[in-house]
Parts: sequence; structure tokens; C-alpha cells
Amino acid sequence: MTQIHWDWYQRTGPGVEVLGNPTRCTIADLGAGTGRQAAYIAQNHQPAEVIAIDSSPSQSERARNLYGHIPGLTFIEADATDYLQQHPSSLDMCYSAFGALDFTDPRTLLPAIATSLRPGGILVIATLAHTRDGRPAAGEVRPTNHSFLDQDGNPKAIAWWVLSPPVWAGLLTATGFIHHSTQEIRDPGTTTEPPMAVNLIRATRKAR
Repeated sequence: MTQIHWDWYQRTGPGVEVLGNPTRCTIADLGAGTGRQAAYIAQNHQPAEVIAIDSSPSQSERARNLYGHIPGLTFIEADATDYLQQHPSSLDMCYSAFGALDFTDPRTLLPAIATSLRPGGILVIATLAHTRDGRPAAGEVRPTNHSFLDQDGNPKAIAWWVLSPPVWAGLLTATGFIHHSTQEIRDPGTTTEPPMAVNLIRATRKAR
């Protein structure tokens, strides 16, 4: 684990520097999955603590098995909105890399993030610029239904919040953030992988 990226395939674009300087910061990974990014930051950048939050029991168990030995890394099995609301002004940085903000109504989760961040706290969002099957991002605050096959090969549907940059910017402003930038990262794909574009969004919590 030599680096993290914010693109879909984890092989191009900027790395941990988009967070600023994580040293001595308390950081939350929202929808941490197997915890790879959280583990990289905890192991290489001397934060005060990295809190990896995921609501999936199986993902949380797998993350603990892989990275539970790393000092300064805490795994929390919980709904991100609930956890953040219960821990006001406790974080310096927060990020969602194809995580909780992709699968939770941002009108609910963004206010909880704002509550949990200290004034000036940093929020980074890596989210799809289009759906996985190539449909454009929504121009209003609504999810897009995405179909996939589960581990047993059964069809499933999930609500995925794939929103256009102006929609994200409006939501951030409305929930107490200063929206600094949205960078599009494109990967051309390969013969077996489709091209993917990602919006990397950076914002800070306004002073209260």
C-alpha cells in the first residue's frame, strides 16, 4: 500500500495531499469499506486518529482483520449520519471516496458532516461524474437507480447519488461549507474496463 488515489480505479490523479496536512488531525472516512485508504493515512501520515466508519458488518469485520493492528486507526460499525451527529466538533478532516455520500441522501448527511467538523475543517468528496453505465449525473437532488449482481449472482438495485457539480456546490453552500474546487479526473479505461470520470470536490466548514 504505497499510495492512495481518488479516481475510480485507484491509479491516477492526486493523492493524500488533497486533504492538506493530516498530521495530528482527527479524520473520518465515511463508508470506509475494507479500510484501505484509512489504513494508508494512519500508517503514513501521523494523524491523531483516523475513524473508519461503515454500516456493513461484513465490511467492518474484513477491515478489522486486515488493518486492526495499525495504531491510531479506529473502526466504527455505524450509520455515518448517526455517528457524526453524536460527535459534534470532533473532526478536523472528513472524506467520502465512493462511500457514504454516494449512497445517502446528501441533504441528511452533509449537515451531519458540518456538525462534526470544527470550523475550517476540510471535506473531500470523490464521487462519480456519471453513472457506471454512462448516464449523465443528475441536475437535481435525486438518486439514480443502479442495478448490479450481488455475490450470489442475484440482481439488486441501489439508489446512487450521482449529482452534477453545480448541484454538489449548491448543497455544500446550503449546509455551511465553502466550496473551493471540483476537479474532474478521467481514466480512459482498458480493453476490459470502461472509461470512468470522477468529480473530486474539496470544501471547508465555515466558521460558526
